[in-house]
Amino acid sequence: MTIWKYLKDQWWVFIGWFLFVVLTAFVIWLTPDVTLSIGTLGYLVLMQAVILGIILTIHYLSRRRWWHELTYKEGDSVLQKYLTSARTEEEKLHQAFINQVIREHQENMQQVVTNQEEQKDYIDSWVHEIKVPLAATQLLLRSVEFDLDDAKYVALENELLRIDEYVDQVLYVARLDSFTKDYLIRETSLKQLIQPVLRSQANYFIQKNIHFTVEGDDQQVLTDGKWISFIFRQLLSNAIKYTPVNGTITIQMIKKRQGIQLRLTDSGIGIPKEDLRRIFDKGFTGKNGRNAEVHSTGLGLYLAKNLASQLGVQLSVKSKVGQGTTMTLFFPMLSYYEEER
Repeated sequence: MTIWKYLKDQWWVFIGWFLFVVLTAFVIWLTPDVTLSIGTLGYLVLMQAVILGIILTIHYLSRRRWWHELTYKEGDSVLQKYLTSARTEEEKLHQAFINQVIREHQENMQQVVTNQEEQKDYIDSWVHEIKVPLAATQLLLRSVEFDLDDAKYVALENELLRIDEYVDQVLYVARLDSFTKDYLIRETSLKQLIQPVLRSQANYFIQKNIHFTVEGDDQQVLTDGKWISFIFRQLLSNAIKYTPVNGTITIQMIKKRQGIQLRLTDSGIGIPKEDLRRIFDKGFTGKNGRNAEVHSTGLGLYLAKNLASQLGVQLSVKSKVGQGTTMTLFFPMLSYYEEER
């Protein structure tokens, strides 16, 4: 606290000092044997002002240390710093209250962290448990394939696949905060990553008669294959979802000087210009996602962007309404030497 702010807060002291000067002058004036002159009054005011100044200076200097400890400094973690330098009873009272607030905050935060860990562990367990009946249901469906109408069989298979994708989303959302504990960077073939994902979406390609092509030579990138496969699956799922019947999807692997690009271009409905800057926000569905025929959770692109950033991969988008959308994953050029260095 500066001296000027301190003096501003002592307005009541100056009022008391003024009243004391007036009272003293009044008492002198009432005393019969004493003559109150301007000089005497001036001398009285000066002496009392000096005494007041000395008292305020001593008080300011004695409290400055305490105020300095209470002052917030950029970069400080206020709710992690206990106060320890209280001297007066008033300061001790403030210190005890502030330390109790910090202590309760830390206990509450620890409880929140514990609850989150328990919830994450439960979600992980639930996802792995639900995978078993899902796989069993898919096997049962295939066993009665010839007993069902083709349209009904494909519809059931698509719904099971969609449930499986949503379960995966739940798992990856739960693991987002602990991402650094669950990835392995190594040289990976892009074709080997995208081919299983393309096969998993075969039903949708057939159902909507979407023609897809893979262009360019296979490229090797340094990344985590499991996470990139999930990211690509989210992008491909969106492309299929918003591409009309008889549309096209083109996948390109392009080697550039700065790195490798994996482009996914569709001939879909495109993204409105006003939605482009928000499509990676959590829960944002946009105009297209509110379409009654196309349900969107607003999590797929959010997860893709977040995971890509943590892997050091740049995810960008270009789109025009009515012409289609291009999603690009850019893998910067790295080497094992650079990684070790």
